[in-house]
Amino acid sequence: MAQEHLLVEKLGPVLSLTLNRPESLNAFSPEMILGLKDALRNAQNDDDIQAIVLSGSGRSFCAGGDVKGMGQGRSGVQVYEHIGKLNELILLMKDVEKPIIAAVHGFAAGAGFNLVLACDLIVAAEDSKYALSFSQVGLISDGGGSYFLPRLVGPHLAKQFFFTAEPIPAERLYQLGVINYLVPAEKLQEETTKLALKLANGPGLSYGKQKKLVEKAFTSSLEEILELERLTQMIMVESEDHKEGTTAFKEKRKPVFKGK
Repeated sequence: MAQEHLLVEKLGPVLSLTLNRPESLNAFSPEMILGLKDALRNAQNDDDIQAIVLSGSGRSFCAGGDVKGMGQGRSGVQVYEHIGKLNELILLMKDVEKPIIAAVHGFAAGAGFNLVLACDLIVAAEDSKYALSFSQVGLISDGGGSYFLPRLVGPHLAKQFFFTAEPIPAERLYQLGVINYLVPAEKLQEETTKLALKLANGPGLSYGKQKKLVEKAFTSSLEEILELERLTQMIMVESEDHKEGTTAFKEKRKPVFKGK
């Protein structure tokens, strides 16, 4: 069962996805990746789900690739196929027009760190640590790290993290603007839930469209983004959420958004 390595729970308008291989620090398995892809596709098509939280069970968020299974005769072709499945997951995370929040505790290493970077927002425990550990086993970053990290911290710092595989404290990533919210470990779940519910009760259609525009900003010209904003706003101004937002503003009350 694909769900065996992934716990899926609907908490009202929030979908909770928990990586569930605590004995291996939630290292990736084919079942886990397949479960995440299935859950995200279902969430995209479920109007009741307006926000998604990704977390890990046990002592850490995710150790990335399963190092114990490396160096045991896996061929380049097998690795190519495996990373292809991981790539599909990363692309799907960016395609889902709903906010994905990473709640990180313990360690997020290798592709586990890159999975965090693929999320839209990051809430992290103050004592959490991060490492791009690929060079320690003679590999390069996969799971999108070579795309995400240079855009967040610049090429020189990204290469330092890739080359040295040094542990990176959460505080440093927070100061660099990679982590959005830094909280005490004992409040991680509480603060993440609070944020998720806030987003889930917000203008979901707006969030989804804005997510797409931010992603396109890295590969588009100013002229292209301006035109995309114009076209998107033409749609947004006729949405139910916009009408509700303006009506609530005039009536001096809190808006009740429907994500439509």
